[in-house]
Amino acid sequence: MKEAPAFGEAKLKRQNNKVLTFPIPSADIIWASFGFLDACLRSTRSFLTLELTLPMNLALASHEQGSSSWTWHVPRPYEAYANSPITTSFMRCLHELPSRASRMSYLCEHLAFPRGPQLTMPVGEYSFSESSSSESEVMVQSSHKTDMHGHGSRGKVLFVEKILRVQPNVKKLYLLVRAADHKSAIHRLHHEIVGKDLFRNLKKKCGTNFSSFISQKITVIPGDLTHQDLGLHDSDLLQLLCKELDVLLNLAATTNFDERYDVALGLNTLGAKYVVDFAKKCAKLQVLVHVSTAYVSGERSGLIVENSYRMGETLNGVSGLDVNIEKQVVEDQLHLLRLQGASDKDITIAMKDLGIQRARRYGWPNTYVFTKAMGEMMVGELKDIIPAVIIRPTIVTSTYKEPFPGWVEGIRTIDSLAVGYAKGKLTFFLGDLEAIVDVIPADMVVNAIIVAMIAEARHQEPQTIYQVGSSIRNPLRYSNLQDYGFRYFTKNPWINKDGKPVIVSKVTVMNSMDSFQRYMAFRYLLLLKGLELANAAFCHFFQGVYSNLNRKINWVMRLVDIYRPYLFFNATFDDLNTEKLRMTARTSLVENDMLYFDPKSIDWEDYFMNIHIPGIVKYIFK
Repeated sequence: MKEAPAFGEAKLKRQNNKVLTFPIPSADIIWASFGFLDACLRSTRSFLTLELTLPMNLALASHEQGSSSWTWHVPRPYEAYANSPITTSFMRCLHELPSRASRMSYLCEHLAFPRGPQLTMPVGEYSFSESSSSESEVMVQSSHKTDMHGHGSRGKVLFVEKILRVQPNVKKLYLLVRAADHKSAIHRLHHEIVGKDLFRNLKKKCGTNFSSFISQKITVIPGDLTHQDLGLHDSDLLQLLCKELDVLLNLAATTNFDERYDVALGLNTLGAKYVVDFAKKCAKLQVLVHVSTAYVSGERSGLIVENSYRMGETLNGVSGLDVNIEKQVVEDQLHLLRLQGASDKDITIAMKDLGIQRARRYGWPNTYVFTKAMGEMMVGELKDIIPAVIIRPTIVTSTYKEPFPGWVEGIRTIDSLAVGYAKGKLTFFLGDLEAIVDVIPADMVVNAIIVAMIAEARHQEPQTIYQVGSSIRNPLRYSNLQDYGFRYFTKNPWINKDGKPVIVSKVTVMNSMDSFQRYMAFRYLLLLKGLELANAAFCHFFQGVYSNLNRKINWVMRLVDIYRPYLFFNATFDDLNTEKLRMTARTSLVENDMLYFDPKSIDWEDYFMNIHIPGIVKYIFK
């Protein structure tokens, strides 16, 4: 029987210059092989060097005896990994184990998993047991803005519910909410957070003690993180927070793709700065968690790795990006508009246009992801020695399991497609049906935040980025969404206001901007031109119809222009750091089943047909 070709090979060079070659049979055990070879090196003085060659010229790694790191020579298209922390973290993780036997046991048990020809971050050793945790105080900052990707308002409510339900050792949750005074803040707490259906399981668990439990655990604070000291004017409260806080979580965001630039810059970018400034004043702070978005990558294609952005870095290489200059641009434009006597509506339009212009100047497709990328830059630049975590979720969908399946709040990008389709208003789809749409249930994002929070607080890493999505481990395609929607609403049609079921059919799909523009020209623009001519001939008799149609066409074209990068998005989000976190949770976390966030466990057909679509019908359809 012919022997299967090796996946790769490793060469060990002895002091006598003899070379021993070890085949690496498959990707499934490549990292166990890697660890074994390293263990050999460090337990035997007779070996001087190790070289590891992976397939397809993926990488050549070398290590000198006595050195503390690996040297990687990585050809295209894998050069992005050359600067990854694998060189030091792999060795550090391995060296922390007390003996060769424990190294081998650890590596074989935890690192031998199939990943294909990719570099993989090793897992660390963290302790997550609640019973061993001391009481801690957590501050959560959230926004008044609706979050299209789901990590703002929805994330805040889910995080609070989860912590209160499963983390009894959290002594106090301080919730910063945008409100004029304490009375308004309390009103928001009871109506926008704990008064929601999401808390029904916790209410059942607490019974008649629910109100007193909430009062004991939650302190709501009126504030505004677009100002220094988070808009807190009570010096005693400010001093208390700086003295007592252990964890700071920033979930605040405005995620309208074409938000006013002054609003988005103030909240997504400068808000991040003020949070970091506040974090530096917190004497006991163990970790700052900043929730961003995976789409700070812009329109890049291929594999998007968990790398940070340097201050001033741009996606298109154009120099000159400076947050202070952006702030000045906004102030100058607002001043000019007010001098010109512009109306509030005109100012809003101008600020929205300015945001898109500034974003595209530096290579980002819209105001949202541009200002979030600058927010990440602020965290990285200003955090100093503060341990910081950046969480980058993809498109966040309804809950998978907890506190119950299918809970969702606010309409999201893909949910709006479902609503339009079910109501018979979506007649065509623009995009690549074979493209991957990266979605992740909201409860998995919250679980990832909690596990990352505990892990980083214990190990005090300078900064770690976790991309939380599904495109690598369990990819979903737009064609799947089309199929699930058609099957669900065929079986369960939406009943319109006249009491009649809406009959759905498969929508027309346009897979390029050219086909879309031809469709619009044939279907609407010719009619618009005809109305224009008729207006001229009949003394503007059709002016109302013409204006209404023109406004709708411009609205559609603007939406397509803003969403186009995502309709034809051709990238996947690597999750090496997040996989490291998952592996750690599996091996070290007593409550692992409670803090699940592996998208590989999701059956997408079951999730969409029985959980997500019924959830949006229940909570979103009006």
